[in-house]
Amino acid sequence: MAAKDSGGHFVRHRQPWTSDEVAKLRTLAAKGMGLKAIAKALTRSEESVQDRAKIDGIRIAKLR
Repeated sequence: MAAKDSGGHFVRHRQPWTSDEVAKLRTLAAKGMGLKAIAKALTRSEESVQDRAKIDGIRIAKLR
């Protein structure tokens, strides 16, 4: 269940990426997996995966 602030709005808690997760992201992207599949494998949101890929310069095969 997602957390809500005092106003009842959903809050997104950002967890920092570990080096293991970034390495896994690189390997999955190199295998040609799509954004949804990578996000599901890493249990992260698609937006988070996309942002991290942009930061590290990783190309994901099927970006929507």
